[in-house]
Amino acid sequence: MHSRSLFLSALCLGVLTLAGCVSPQVTQPADDLTETAFDQRLESLENNLALRCSTQTELLRVQAERAQRIGDNVRANGKLLRHLRADVENIGQEPRVVTTCPVKRNDTASKEMLGRNEWVGFPTVGTYLKARVDSGANTSSLSAHDVTEFERDGESWVRFKLALEDDEPAVDGMRDDVIEAPVTRRVKIIQASGTDNRPVISLLMTLGPLKQRVEFTLNDRSHLDYPVLLGRRFFMDIALIDVSQAYIHPRPEYPGGESAAEAEKDQQDNDSEEEAR
Repeated sequence: MHSRSLFLSALCLGVLTLAGCVSPQVTQPADDLTETAFDQRLESLENNLALRCSTQTELLRVQAERAQRIGDNVRANGKLLRHLRADVENIGQEPRVVTTCPVKRNDTASKEMLGRNEWVGFPTVGTYLKARVDSGANTSSLSAHDVTEFERDGESWVRFKLALEDDEPAVDGMRDDVIEAPVTRRVKIIQASGTDNRPVISLLMTLGPLKQRVEFTLNDRSHLDYPVLLGRRFFMDIALIDVSQAYIHPRPEYPGGESAAEAEKDQQDNDSEEEAR
């Protein structure tokens, strides 16, 4: 605006001079915006804008810190809930009596006897399955498919379904259920076809009078005769194997499943299974 006013004044002065007229003194209209006033107003606007930006940045920083604190609290509460869940699952377990008296290494009186094949139960899953007890395997294994690893509260978890054949004895209502569990560790399995890195989870398992958490690797065993393999890490201190017997202990019972009295028809013994060591 100021530049345009100066331009019009100069133009008028030039016309009057060329016309031979005496030009009177040109004065700046009183209501025109002077250059100083314009600069002052522009500086004021810039200061206000800078102040607003500074205030907004501070608000964003405070909100980010608050969100971080909330996230830390959520993760801490998640860990507490998982510990509480494990404690609840262990409620009702009969405590084991640990003797302080010296015993001979060949003393087997306190160890449970297991057959080469047994029924096992998974209380938190709600089903029973057939298991092969194998002293040649180190870690136990559970038949699973659709295995997906994900992160929850900063920790590694896994989501999967049981991999079972249609004629495999199990509680029908649990066949397609999704199971989630934290990954406790990973193991490298060496087979003839190569090596495989598998996640390991911990599940509460029952076998006769035994009830404890057992570590399982997850892999598809649906092509094998037993969806569960029990290795040395499970039974080496608590049980012995009598390979001449099978299904010494009764099948556990769960809602929707068959009774233990009807288990005999499902106890077909297949010793031709080849396990990968």
